[in-house]
Amino acid sequence: MQATKHLPREGALSRGAKPPGSPQPRRFDPRAMLSNTEMQAALGSGLIMLLAWAVGGWSQILSIILYVISYTIGGWVKAKEGVETLVKERDLDVNLLMIAAALGAATIGYWNEGAMLIFIFALSGALESYTMERSKKDISSLMALKPATAVRIEQGAMNEVDIEQLSIGDLLLVRPGELIPADGLVCRGESAVDQSSITGESLPVEKSSGHEVFAGTVNGEGPLYIEVTKAAGNTLFSRIIKMVEEAETEVPDSQRFIKRLEAVYARVVVGTTLVLMLAPPFLLDWSWSDTFYKAMVFLVVASPCALVSSIMPAMLSAISKSARKGILFKGGLHLENMARTAVVAFDKTGTLTEGVPQVTDFIAGEGYDERELLMVSASIENMSRHPLAEAIVRKAEEEGLVLRSVQDSKSLTGWGIEGTVDGKSWRIGKSNLLDELSSSPVSADLEHWKSARRRLEGEGKTVSLIMDGEQIAGMIALQDSLRPQAKIAVRKLQQLGIKVAMLTGDRAATAEAIGAKTGVDLIFADLLPEDKVAHVRALREQYGHVVMVGDGVNDAPALATATVGLGMGMKGSGAALEIADVVLMNDNIEEIASTIALARRSQRIVKQNMIFAVTVIATLVISNLIQGIALPLGVVGHEGSTILVILNGLRLLR
Repeated sequence: MQATKHLPREGALSRGAKPPGSPQPRRFDPRAMLSNTEMQAALGSGLIMLLAWAVGGWSQILSIILYVISYTIGGWVKAKEGVETLVKERDLDVNLLMIAAALGAATIGYWNEGAMLIFIFALSGALESYTMERSKKDISSLMALKPATAVRIEQGAMNEVDIEQLSIGDLLLVRPGELIPADGLVCRGESAVDQSSITGESLPVEKSSGHEVFAGTVNGEGPLYIEVTKAAGNTLFSRIIKMVEEAETEVPDSQRFIKRLEAVYARVVVGTTLVLMLAPPFLLDWSWSDTFYKAMVFLVVASPCALVSSIMPAMLSAISKSARKGILFKGGLHLENMARTAVVAFDKTGTLTEGVPQVTDFIAGEGYDERELLMVSASIENMSRHPLAEAIVRKAEEEGLVLRSVQDSKSLTGWGIEGTVDGKSWRIGKSNLLDELSSSPVSADLEHWKSARRRLEGEGKTVSLIMDGEQIAGMIALQDSLRPQAKIAVRKLQQLGIKVAMLTGDRAATAEAIGAKTGVDLIFADLLPEDKVAHVRALREQYGHVVMVGDGVNDAPALATATVGLGMGMKGSGAALEIADVVLMNDNIEEIASTIALARRSQRIVKQNMIFAVTVIATLVISNLIQGIALPLGVVGHEGSTILVILNGLRLLR
């Protein structure tokens, strides 16, 4: 590949215009919350309210004019939302209740109390909007890093092109400090690449020839020549953007319930308020003024502002914090489900293991030359993209063997592959065929092969059989090294009281050896994709909520069946990432336990908020009905509780 592409000389890098796609400097602004337009309106409303109160002693008319301005500035957005809900959806919401209460207070001369209600209500709404904006920025800040152009090398010349024009196999130049425009492999050059926007890693990762790089990451100090391996629409970066869009539209079941409750509850509050305005003068001999005042206080304190704000700020804060650590939720529903996790099921290859197996043992049968047999095996396996097949091909290449052409190559579903080399038919696949064979005429020493298999599987290796027609020709042992953090990840999950299961297509002996090293609780071996689905269903029936962790195409059905599907972002297949509910962008399985712990903490905070909100509403309503409370106290108590539950949810951002 490198021999056919013309690379410009290094000296050419320092010339030319500003590198295309260079990232804009990102500054932290401590006044970000104050720049929120809703926050500005709320604070403006509060300042004018104080001014109106100050001038009330010497000009009642000017004071009322200022109060009207305060009402308008602070309540315009919420009033508009309430009216739109009433007109378009023919429903009541909390916004209209609060505006009605403020206007009601003004009609009986309590201008300051109404303005205070508008101010605190607007302030709590602005705070909630800020939480949502902050969360979306944390999740989707990388969208701003999407490069627009790339430098493509064509016959030694550098041409700036739109990234949509890039094709697989194109050679790109990425200068120091530029965004990498496409997923690809480094052909030449060495540099440290900042991948924090995708994986959450705090330190740059060293990249050199043969290393994979991702669109949207930032090249460091050295120039890199990159061969494009994925089209613009299929890059990891593009898939992340799609996930973010999905996350912004999906809400948890608890929030849906609260929204349904809000509509019913608002009608009950309005109906009760009307009863309180009309009945007491006739039944209890109250004055119309006192009755109307109590009704307005009830309208304020009974409104479900705090209850409505109990869930989403906490959920969004947790999702935001996870995103900063490289864990991307596709919606609050999945965070809510993850908090209930009883079992985490891992697909072995690529999750608990590195997913790059190596040939450890190659045994040729009597009468077969080892190099010749390896060459035949690699020639046939070269037709497959299975990781085990690729390991055998790598072994042959390392030995300097030249592969031969293969005829009639065919995959044997659930077992292996077959093909014809130089007129002879060969099959390579799972060693469970040994259990189906009789000693003669297949092999003179079938027990010898079974003994070898037991020894190799006892070492945690996967064993494949080489068949020359119906004759055993040899045996291949391969081993996939454990991820360094696999044992720690399993132990952390168990410390949370979670069962850990391992699902694998390996034979039981190999699976038991890997399971013993990692310490998993449950081991399921010899599984086809449909078997994994069946076991995930069985785990859900027995234990409850199940998180399935996988990275391959064959894991997609199981990911879809689990309560929460968790895909590996760095090396995961497109199908696995599409179907997954949560994506582990840095492939660090140690973070799964902390993510579940964060999900559980978010649910505790949601419960705290809901209990607190209901308690405050009940206390204020009962107090108002029994002996009456001042409208300012009702405003502060009700809206103050709303602000407190939002701030309680914001704690998850820390």
